Amino acid sequence: MRALILGLILSLTPAALMGQGAGSTMPAAPEAGLIPPVPAPESWPLFPDPGLPTAPDAAEAPVEQVVAGLSNSAVAITTSFDGSDILIYGAVRRETPIPNGPLDVIVTIEAPSQPLTIWQRARRFGIWVNTERVDVGAAPSFYAVATTRPLAQILSPDWDNRYRISLPLVLRAFGGAQEVDDARPYTEALIRLRQQNGHYRLEEGSVTLVEDTLFRTDIRLPANLVEGDYRARIFLLREGAVMDAYGAAIQVRKVGLERWLYRLAFDQPLLYGLMSLAVAVAAGWGASAAFRKLRRA
Repeated sequence: MRALILGLILSLTPAALMGQGAGSTMPAAPEAGLIPPVPAPESWPLFPDPGLPTAPDAAEAPVEQVVAGLSNSAVAITTSFDGSDILIYGAVRRETPIPNGPLDVIVTIEAPSQPLTIWQRARRFGIWVNTERVDVGAAPSFYAVATTRPLAQILSPDWDNRYRISLPLVLRAFGGAQEVDDARPYTEALIRLRQQNGHYRLEEGSVTLVEDTLFRTDIRLPANLVEGDYRARIFLLREGAVMDAYGAAIQVRKVGLERWLYRLAFDQPLLYGLMSLAVAVAAGWGASAAFRKLRRA
């Protein structure tokens, strides 16, 4: 009986599921976007920014192209899931000799973007309360960047603005009129907090590049992932400019009992609430009975 109660309690703990799909190289038209045609929420912006060109000469095929893949096509996450490593590997395909200049690779993994509100807390009459706020229209719950060298040395600001690669640019839009004059301290605080809990990461030097041809890196996925469609991007750079890009879709879904409880909470909230209440009552009664027996002993 106790084992059954503990199992039901643990099964109510939220978790997530990870998967991925194939990718494509840099598009020929700016409006085409970087990511291949896979089902995705409409709130996802195009990559790169549709208002900016994808390359100095997007009509011509790049001299160097990325050929890459991910280690796992799907990762099932249950209540016992404590994180996973995604291996991203690939090579540089070229028909001509290796050009002069250093070659660099940037790899990103991004969760679906969601709107959120950043509040500033202040002490009023002896208690802490929320005061001014900033509404962010699109912010991913998880974002990781892995590079071959320090990001500031290999990526120019213009190309960073086009593809929105760095952490400060991961917050893409602001919703409505802001109540503050300067929103930068709020976004910096959000990035700092999510870096502390491991949801935003910049891992400089973690991409291994061999003879300007082969590359690989491992990106750690946390246990508390949010369900949705994730995306991975791989950028090939020379002298600060993006030469080619590769995109891969990643699906995050719950499975098994975890999935059933998740759907039950949304589809039949009354039944889910009654079941949670019953589990809480049973757990409290069981703990009380156990303590009574211990006192008697």
